[in-house]
Amino acid sequence: MISDLAFFSFVGLDDPSLHGAYNRWHQLDHRPENLALPGVAWGDRWMRVPEPATPSKIDPAFEGTDFVAMYWFRSPVDESVAEWDRLGEASFQWGRGPIIPGVERHLLAFFRPVKGYSAPRVLVGPDVLPYRPNRGIDITLTRYAQPHCLEAHRSFGWEDTLLMPELLELDGVAGGWTFSFSHAQRHTTLPFADTVMHQPGELRIRLLYLDGEPEQTGAAVRETERRLGAEADAPTQVGEVLFASTLSTIVPWRDW
Repeated sequence: MISDLAFFSFVGLDDPSLHGAYNRWHQLDHRPENLALPGVAWGDRWMRVPEPATPSKIDPAFEGTDFVAMYWFRSPVDESVAEWDRLGEASFQWGRGPIIPGVERHLLAFFRPVKGYSAPRVLVGPDVLPYRPNRGIDITLTRYAQPHCLEAHRSFGWEDTLLMPELLELDGVAGGWTFSFSHAQRHTTLPFADTVMHQPGELRIRLLYLDGEPEQTGAAVRETERRLGAEADAPTQVGEVLFASTLSTIVPWRDW
């Protein structure tokens, strides 16, 4: 497995005019500093595809999400995250973030990888997918009020054996990973409040790496979910979808 722990952030900007400055900071300063850390295996960031090109399900708490970022951590993860925290404090002392005006943090949390999947055509395995160039992602964040009940177990099995194989057959889906919520980010030095108050396993993420055109591929993902979810034995009412949307890879300078 590429990592025993992953970090996800769902953020929005209250002023669209700040997007360019925020992207430049993240792509040219924040992300390179993080990727240089020995304990960070990889990190990436994506921006929402405009609606209504890819109809999505959004809980009001996530409605303002503009960007999703994630980082994979190498073992031992406690040491890797502590080193990452120290960089956050150091960059604050340098006056270079991560406290950025106008940023709304909807979710800052750590997740445990559950399982990786690769489409046969891409040849590389799931552990390599994060390093493989992508054109975007399709991500679904679901809340399970009882994450270890029988219905949740059945839903996870359906996703693993029926839904994911169908999604991997779509043109433009290179593969993906599923993740289970571990804990919210509690930065040791910076004033980040907990953005979630959930129990381990209560949140689940399905992330698909896209190498096809994001809008078209996202639409195909939604149609496949709709078709399979309409079948009589589909466990579609178990979890509450909080965020489901397609995002595109941010291309430096072009998207600023």
